Amino acid sequence: MKKIKLDIVGLSYSQTQSGAYALVLGEVSGRRRLPIIIGSFEAQAIAIEIEKMTPSRPLTHDLFKSMGQAFNITVQEVVIYNLVDGIFYAKLICFDGKKSVEIDARTSDAIAVSVRFDCPIYTYEFILSTAGIVIEGNDFVYLENINETSEEKTQTAAAAGTFNSLSEDELKTRLQQALAEEAYEKAAKIRDELNKRKSS
Repeated sequence: MKKIKLDIVGLSYSQTQSGAYALVLGEVSGRRRLPIIIGSFEAQAIAIEIEKMTPSRPLTHDLFKSMGQAFNITVQEVVIYNLVDGIFYAKLICFDGKKSVEIDARTSDAIAVSVRFDCPIYTYEFILSTAGIVIEGNDFVYLENINETSEEKTQTAAAAGTFNSLSEDELKTRLQQALAEEAYEKAAKIRDELNKRKSS
C-alpha cells in the first residue's frame, strides 16, 4: 500500500472530550486533515518539542530519545497503520545500523517521539478516507494555551500585559524561572515577547 505523508498542522482543545486535545495531522500534498484525540500529557509533550522548549527534567519521550541515541538507534518513520472502532494504531520503524524493527505504540506517543527524532509521519489512504476531513480554510488553534483552564487563561492574559513593561534581563530571568517550574505556556509567552523585541 502507498503511504501518505502527514505533517502536524494543529493542536487544540477537544470539542468532544473534556480534558482531551485534538491533534490535527495534515496531508502534505492535499487538503485532508486527520484529527486524533489525545491526552493532555501527550499534547504537552508534542507542543514542548515543537516549540523547542527545554523542560527542567527529561520527559518520558525525551528519555526514549536519549536511550535510542545512547544505543545508536534511530526512529526512521512513524506509520499510522490501522483504525479500528475509532482507535488509531501506530508503529515506530527503528533502525540500529543493521536491521529495522517495528515497534507498536499509541499514536500520540509515536508522534511525540517522531517530533524528537525529526522523522516523517505516514498513514494509508483507507485511514484518510475513513477518518479524514477536508478543510477549505484553517480552523485550528495552533499549539497555543494547551494546558490552561479559563481561570489560568485570565491570569495569563493579565501576566502577558505586564511582560511588555519588563526589561530584557528581567524577561530572561522570568523565562528561566518558568522553565524551572515547568510552566511551559508562561515560558512560551515570555519567549514570544523576547522574540518580538528582537525583530523590532
